[in-house]
Amino acid sequence: MYLNNPNIKLPEDPNTIVWKYLDLSKFLDLLMSQKLFMSRSDKFEDQYEGTFSEPTYEEIKKLSVNNPDFLNFYKTHREKVAISSWHINEYESFAMWQIFTQNSEGLAIQSTIGRLEKALLPEKKFEQYIGEVNYIDYKKEYIPFDDLFFPFLFKRKSFQYEREVRIISDISANNIKINDGMKIDVDICQLIEKIYIHPKSENWYKNLVIELVSKLGFDFTIEKSDLESDILI
Repeated sequence: MYLNNPNIKLPEDPNTIVWKYLDLSKFLDLLMSQKLFMSRSDKFEDQYEGTFSEPTYEEIKKLSVNNPDFLNFYKTHREKVAISSWHINEYESFAMWQIFTQNSEGLAIQSTIGRLEKALLPEKKFEQYIGEVNYIDYKKEYIPFDDLFFPFLFKRKSFQYEREVRIISDISANNIKINDGMKIDVDICQLIEKIYIHPKSENWYKNLVIELVSKLGFDFTIEKSDLESDILI
């Protein structure tokens, strides 16, 4: 169950479709552990992850003149936040297949905003939210810092193609330490609505995924990517 924060925005329609593109090994780990992996925020490829835009940083620096711990807190807070990223799109994205699957043996989970909300199980040890990412000009635009989650809900405009929704967990209230990331409990059957197989995969691979999912006790609808439809001419 995620916490409700009026400052964190989401698409109003709970049926808004979201996707997660991943390799088979990560997908099997999700099914077998029934836990969703979340990456530590400062381990993302984007070095700006969880940081502030220039106008905000200048304001924080002024506030930190007589209180250096204020700025240090924001720097170290990134180590205490873990993120699971999902892509908003009514349809599959060829670009997402290219970016997030290493070879033709990848797959995509199709879900919805409403399913993500219901899939998160009650968590007493840390705060957890779902929010839509805002894409801004980091040289000109301001990121509010009156909420500790805000830096993790803004990215540079060059990442707009990601159309990202994030599950965000903040463990700073307890003594949990995370290295590359952490796993959270989820209701797998709520989380996953459909599974799509990589558009360049062979039939044997689709059959393998069907067999593995069945042996693990799940009966998700499994489709071959729509990008691999027969050509009509």
